[in-house]
Amino acid sequence: MSTGTLRKNELIYEGKAKKVFATEHPDLIIQEFKDDATAFNAQKKGQIRNKGVINNELSAHLFEYLETFGVRTHFVEKISEREMICKKLDIIRIEVVMRNVAAGSLVKRFGMREGTELPIPVAELYYKNDALGDPLMNDEHAVVLNLATLEEVTLLKQTAWKINAILREYFLSKGLKLVDFKLEFGRHDGLILVGDEISPDTCRLWDLETNKKLDKDRFRFDLGDVEEAYLEVRNRLLGSPANA
Repeated sequence: MSTGTLRKNELIYEGKAKKVFATEHPDLIIQEFKDDATAFNAQKKGQIRNKGVINNELSAHLFEYLETFGVRTHFVEKISEREMICKKLDIIRIEVVMRNVAAGSLVKRFGMREGTELPIPVAELYYKNDALGDPLMNDEHAVVLNLATLEEVTLLKQTAWKINAILREYFLSKGLKLVDFKLEFGRHDGLILVGDEISPDTCRLWDLETNKKLDKDRFRFDLGDVEEAYLEVRNRLLGSPANA
C-alpha cells in the first residue's frame, strides 16, 4: 500500500494515550502517541516523559514482528517519533486479555497470589465501554450485545492465543516475562486486524530474573522509575539508541 506523503487532517478521536487523525486516503489514519498516562479507568492521571515516543517505536516493531508470523495488524508505516500510519478500522468493542501469570484483577477476583504461573494461558473478554468500567464478559455476552458473531469471537481468541505464544517466546529471549497483555481488534475490508498498540501501556512485563515490574504498573502503584522502566523495555527489544 503506497502511503506517499500523507498529512494529518481532522482529529477523529482522542483517547487516553493517543490521537487519531484522518488523512486524504479514506482507508488510512495517522495515530499519534501521547505522553499522557491514566490508570483505574482514568481516575489517576499523569504524564510519563517520552512514553509516546517509546510506545510508538515498540508498537511499530512488534506489529512488524507479528506480521512475519502471518498475524494481520493495522500497522502500515512509522512516519515520525510519535506517529504511525495505520489502516482505518471499524473497532470491535471487545478487549481480549491474555494472562500467563497471576496479576492485577485476576489476583483480586480469585484470591490468587501475585506471580503464580498459570498452568495454561487464560483468555478473557472485556466489553470496551468506559462508562461501565469495561466489564468482564463471555462469548455469548459479546453476541447478545451485538459486538461480534460467535465465529468472530472465536477468531479473536484464536488470534490472541497465537500472539501470546509468539510474544511470550520473543520477550523471554530478551529477559522479560510476559505476564499479561491486552489486544484490540477492528474490521477492515472484510478482515479482522489487530489494532491499537502493543507496549508497556498494554502489557505487563517483568524482569525474568528479579520479577521487577517494567510496565505501567510502576505508574499505577507509584513504584517510581516509570520512565526508566519503559526505556529499559525499549532498549532490551531494540538495543540502546546511538545517541545514548
